[in-house]
Amino acid sequence: MAICLGLFLWTGFSAAGELASLFRQVENLKIERQGYLLGAPLTQVQEAVAAKNPMDAASKKVFKFRDKNLNIVADRASRRVLVLFEQFEKLSQHKVQEKVGELFMAYEDPTISAHDKVVYWAWGKTAKFTAAQFDRAKEKKTPLAIIATVKFNSEIKIMEKKETAAIGDAYFIISSDPLLKFFHDI
Repeated sequence: MAICLGLFLWTGFSAAGELASLFRQVENLKIERQGYLLGAPLTQVQEAVAAKNPMDAASKKVFKFRDKNLNIVADRASRRVLVLFEQFEKLSQHKVQEKVGELFMAYEDPTISAHDKVVYWAWGKTAKFTAAQFDRAKEKKTPLAIIATVKFNSEIKIMEKKETAAIGDAYFIISSDPLLKFFHDI
């Protein structure tokens, strides 16, 4: 019985230590939006915004709130940012291009784009992966060790010349899949 309890406690502490370490690693990447830093603890001002603008969360492990148009999901225990996302409805192609342009300005060249509707920026443990690094990994069939991403997704093509009158929804999400695995029920 004592051995089982000890193993349970050690496993719990090990997971907690791994989570704290991963939060710090993601925080050090400095992936920021509107003053919110992925993986970082909320500031006092951000805590006040959270208290005034709560949203329903699907899990008791997290809390969700809104700051203007930005939605934030944070770990209830550590008060650290898990997800940042924003949704846009009925955007023209020009407005979609503006939103992608904002992300280009914030995160520089993307790691990959697909089908002229999805743009990704992906980070490893210490830096953002370049498109060339992604292409080499794909060519060698060796997956990149991605710990955080910014994903922009649009219903309409971003650069297609023929769709200039198109209207559609879009969103971006900033997250860390390895962090989210600790919160698999959200």
